[in-house]
Amino acid sequence: MNPMRPSSPSNPVGLSGPAPASSLTAARRARELAGLAAGEQVDVLVVGLGATGAGAALDAASRGLSVAAIDAHDLAFGTSRWSSKLIHGGLRYLASGQLDVAYESAVERGALMERTAPHLVRAQPFVLPLTPLVSRGQAALAWSGFRAGDALRLSARTARATLPAPRRLSAVETRHLAPALRTAGLRGGLLSWDGQLADDARLVTAIARTAAAHGARVLTRVRAVSLDGSGAVVRDELTGEEHTIRARAVVNASGVWAGGLVDGVRLRPSRGTHLVLRSDGLGDLPAGLHIPVPGQSNRFVLVLPQGDGRVYVGLTDEPVDGAVPDVPEVPEVPETDIGFLLDVLGTALDVPVHRGDVVGAFAGLRPLLDTSADGSGSTADISRKHAVLTSAEGVVTVVGGKLTTYRRMAQDAVDAAVASRGLGAGPCRTMSLPLVGAAAPHVLSGLKAPRRLVRRYGTEAPAVHGLGAADPALREPVVPGHPVTRAELVWAVRHEGAVDTGDLLDRRTRVGLVPADREAALKAAEEALAGA
Repeated sequence: MNPMRPSSPSNPVGLSGPAPASSLTAARRARELAGLAAGEQVDVLVVGLGATGAGAALDAASRGLSVAAIDAHDLAFGTSRWSSKLIHGGLRYLASGQLDVAYESAVERGALMERTAPHLVRAQPFVLPLTPLVSRGQAALAWSGFRAGDALRLSARTARATLPAPRRLSAVETRHLAPALRTAGLRGGLLSWDGQLADDARLVTAIARTAAAHGARVLTRVRAVSLDGSGAVVRDELTGEEHTIRARAVVNASGVWAGGLVDGVRLRPSRGTHLVLRSDGLGDLPAGLHIPVPGQSNRFVLVLPQGDGRVYVGLTDEPVDGAVPDVPEVPEVPETDIGFLLDVLGTALDVPVHRGDVVGAFAGLRPLLDTSADGSGSTADISRKHAVLTSAEGVVTVVGGKLTTYRRMAQDAVDAAVASRGLGAGPCRTMSLPLVGAAAPHVLSGLKAPRRLVRRYGTEAPAVHGLGAADPALREPVVPGHPVTRAELVWAVRHEGAVDTGDLLDRRTRVGLVPADREAALKAAEEALAGA
């Protein structure tokens, strides 16, 4: 079978047709949770529905195993929605000597861009401006790194058509791609390419729905109260009722919360902060920017245009001490992080960016495995290589890693669960298994739907767009000047498991990254939930 041909469970449907097998609905949740509460045993229970947990559910289900996957909150509630929205090729890890992590990243990037999620991941150009603060030696080092990154692309067998070659830019070309740059002393720039996600939370939603299409029971608002190798005691957060889920194997993929469920898992979370700016404040940005952090040879602040009137600026890497926040809290953004990012921006941009221009900010906690003797040292120096640990009770925990390598992390976790519990399972299929909405580029380009919807929904874009054709009120944007429409909120309730306004505004769409926009869109979200 052509790996880029959408499989029948995920094919889009007409407005009056039956819901596809990938749809996550309130009725499906109630039915599947009731079956588990009645004593039905599954082969694999996955705890956590971020990218890795959803990936483990898909991996196990596509091997023919029966699966239940639960999360105390929502899809992509934790770290998986706070990333830079990039699918990295591993250049940073190559520079630090982590060759295995770099190669793994490049391989996984190629799989996402060419086989599993070409609708969600596209090539993004980046310019590193050669300002007076970038010495010729630093520029030569960066150029060598970009050439090495291109060699990684080649070794991962990612086509040149997917990721173009890096090249040097004149000062005029650099200004054309980044008009906001300061011209004084600008010698030119270095152009490189990487993968950019339409949205990290949308990737998790697609993974989870693909798992559901293969029979996995994907259950949000189900909290694991306790775990052991034979299952979990869980609580339905919507009703308060407690149940026992019986399983032959258990995978703990709860990220920064993993250590709270299994003894012996030592994590040292790292905080990555991003700012949200309005695009009109920086002007047209055809490319992203790598702005070198003064005084550091291999650290950059990224300027990431999103195509929705917003620009993200990040990224910090600071150790986090104390308890990991839970709902309703999210990781706080310290003023020191905001000040640091604005200061670095100010070294390269002609347009001043002030504190008042920051319309939103977000921070994510990376679940890094602490391998130090005393928990000291910089989190920037901790390896991003993931680890799979099996407890004395038989619970398999997967930690570390990063968004780009979620699929490999999931594969390794399921491999460990299958081996330790003697499960009869087929080989891993996810390297070439298309996610919901995926199709070959020529198919995606021929869809009769707005390009923005195609980049977020793939082959389902015509069905989302069709909601507005059936009801013109659904064509309206949820916030003036923002592209998200009411139809997208309705689709999220009907097919993507959204159960409250936070699901709609903070994860299925990213309207909520700007508090003022979130407040303005709240009524539309409430109406979508009530109407569905």
